[in-house]
Amino acid sequence: MSLRPQAGVTIDEFGIHWYNISESNIPSKSEIDNEAIRLQNEYENKKYQRQRAAEYPSFAEQFDSLYHGGYDAWKNTITAVKTKYPKSE
Repeated sequence: MSLRPQAGVTIDEFGIHWYNISESNIPSKSEIDNEAIRLQNEYENKKYQRQRAAEYPSFAEQFDSLYHGGYDAWKNTITAVKTKYPKSE
């Protein structure tokens, strides 16, 4: 779908079915394969984001931390998570 966002697509046991797209604009198998590799790499490169999101306190907890502990206490909590799961290079 990322190759032709204006088109519709369904996938079933018989293959990929495109609609709202001209025959000449249907992506080739190599285009689809290359896009699948690109999307997989993008997903893998953002693992740190998913890990961080799972460990950050809720917004309510963060606001409470800001109110009771101030900016430095909040920042220390967030920095600990960022340090634990560094950004991919």
